[in-house]
Amino acid sequence: MSAEPRINDRIRVPEVRLVGPSGEQVGIVPLAKALELAQEYDLDLVEVAANARPPVCKLMDYGKFKYESAMKAREARKNQAHTVIKEMKLRPKIDPHDYDTKKGHVVRFLKQGDKVKITIMFRGREQSRPELGYRLLQRLAEDVQDLGFVESNPKQDGRNMIMVLGPHKKKTEAMAEAREAQAARKAERQGDRSAQAGSAPEEPAEA
Repeated sequence: MSAEPRINDRIRVPEVRLVGPSGEQVGIVPLAKALELAQEYDLDLVEVAANARPPVCKLMDYGKFKYESAMKAREARKNQAHTVIKEMKLRPKIDPHDYDTKKGHVVRFLKQGDKVKITIMFRGREQSRPELGYRLLQRLAEDVQDLGFVESNPKQDGRNMIMVLGPHKKKTEAMAEAREAQAARKAERQGDRSAQAGSAPEEPAEA
């Protein structure tokens, strides 16, 4: 069954409840009269509520309406939030520099509105010291508490210990902020170029 509404001569009813181009209620009119008005306005007669009695039809530019609807649907898909789970792996005895690097990645993921699965990998005798992994996970959670929270507490999974951090910001908020920041940077660059063009030295006037 087609989702497209019936328009113009595809509408097969004796009368319709007509809505004008600006949304005004015209009332119940014969189909022939509605089609005549559509021709006068150079618009289409579009059936917007087929199950009503009589069906509701509106005078509109159907091509323009379809185009705008497609653009809105495209924008909605573009802004749709897909939560992604990133993963970061650490060793229990990680050195400070590596820890700072890994923490930086976690910060970036949380700022983007993504969840982060933190995995502590134990090897050999390290498996007998699970408290090392637990303390490391606690430290990381505290270091990023302004951006995220512990969504899943640390738990042992074979040779690994796993914790999941969730972002305070929703994905849609993070995406909107990123777009705003990008627009601000673009405007700033354009402003710099305009300032440089305006400050070009003037040529000395000839005597």
